[in-house]
Amino acid sequence: MEIVNKATNKHQKCIDACNKCAQVCIECMNLCLSESDVSARKMCIMTLNECACICKEASSFMSMEAKYAKDLCKLCETICNECAQECAMFKDDHCKKCAAECQACANECKTMASM
Repeated sequence: MEIVNKATNKHQKCIDACNKCAQVCIECMNLCLSESDVSARKMCIMTLNECACICKEASSFMSMEAKYAKDLCKLCETICNECAQECAMFKDDHCKKCAAECQACANECKTMASM
């Protein structure tokens, strides 16, 4: 789907995945902060924050066709994979959904970085 520039079409799936992952991570982080075992989720919450940030940046870099977009997507893949693992340790629905979304984003970033 062309937004403004046809040149970014090849990255649109990854841009969309990064934007969705960032949103899901922020929502999951917010819900984790209200859980009774919040102290046990410290590493997960920190990783969710990092994942949301890198996903937003990766989306921006791809949208501007930045020179280092592929490099940033490689880092995004790594952080998304780590976030998926952290979220998978918790059994609530929001963490399960977030783990799946992070894994999907990691897969899209891997594909984009190999283009």
